[in-house]
Amino acid sequence: MTMRKLSDTIARLSAYRTQLGTGAGVDASGRLGTLPEFGSNPGALLARTYLPHKLPAGAPLVVVLHGCTQTASGYDLGSGWSTLAERDGFALLFPEQQRANNANLCFNWFEPGDTARGKGEALSISQMIEAMIARHGLDRSRVFITGLSAGGAMAGVMLATYPELFAGGAIIAGLPYGVAATIPEAFDRMRAHGLPGEQRLQDLVRSASRHDGPWPGISIWQGSADRTVSPANAAALVAQWRGVHGLSAEPSVSESVDGHRRRVWRDTDGRDLIEEYSIAGMGHGTPIAADGIGRPWPYMLNTGISSTQRIAGFWGLAASEAEKAKPDAKAPTASLPVQTPAMAACSARPESESPRETDRWTAPPAAAGVRKIIEDALRSAGLMR
Repeated sequence: MTMRKLSDTIARLSAYRTQLGTGAGVDASGRLGTLPEFGSNPGALLARTYLPHKLPAGAPLVVVLHGCTQTASGYDLGSGWSTLAERDGFALLFPEQQRANNANLCFNWFEPGDTARGKGEALSISQMIEAMIARHGLDRSRVFITGLSAGGAMAGVMLATYPELFAGGAIIAGLPYGVAATIPEAFDRMRAHGLPGEQRLQDLVRSASRHDGPWPGISIWQGSADRTVSPANAAALVAQWRGVHGLSAEPSVSESVDGHRRRVWRDTDGRDLIEEYSIAGMGHGTPIAADGIGRPWPYMLNTGISSTQRIAGFWGLAASEAEKAKPDAKAPTASLPVQTPAMAACSARPESESPRETDRWTAPPAAAGVRKIIEDALRSAGLMR
């Protein structure tokens, strides 16, 4: 296989950065709080949180990782995780990248210093989880993690390096653990160039920690028309985790769900350990449905199937079908500025800029202030008088 030229990688980075624009970092919803202190935080990440108004004792915890150019708040608005948490009674943790760490707000899923147990961003996320469990009396046996794109790849990092923390995970348009260690490799793997063989994929997870099982179940989602992260990565993810779980190559179930292919791998006791959704005709993003959970937004794609609902169901967190039909009265209504249509999965960390300290909680901006910011931006662009 021929590796990509360095000039090609630089050109791609330049194109991604040019297309990012402004507004991606705006936090307009005001629904999320901030965990001010949670450990040494070597990855210099922020920890955003959502607690439902009536949090039961011993509630589950769901960790949600945004994609590139996104913020925790923006991803929550699109995916609807806080709406579901309010309805079903579980806590949310949103690790959030800072631009000082990554110019495109991507989690550094390919950096060895951020993807090994006890190091960088992986350690920061594990520290956040421990702080959330301790402070809010959450159920340590019901911690789950999900993410999109670079966030999906980082969710895979956490499942591989800290498997004992998680009962389950979900990777949306992500990549297998351990397949890249540099920016050129990251771009190549996104396009399915140079993906390791099945045995190597499985060895990468087994060698990431001393864990010997049981392993977390995993839900894998991929658009069939994704041109940012090749669908071959979903197949590699299935192979990686199927081997770790000791499951056969053939799925236990193959079916159509809301017009999309779903395959399931079960253990000898009939438990669903791996599920894979191939979303017909979908590009790069998170599948949502017009069901009161989430909303269409860049990389939040209305495909008639809600990955948020389905993933929560796979983990055993979803309410009954009757309850699902009732949208949350407290669902977010704030508008966000339009993002540009490019999502880079990785970018170089700026050498001249040091990571900021973790922010403490500050009151969210008033809706009128947010509206003024949006209107001023539209006027500057000549799109509003």
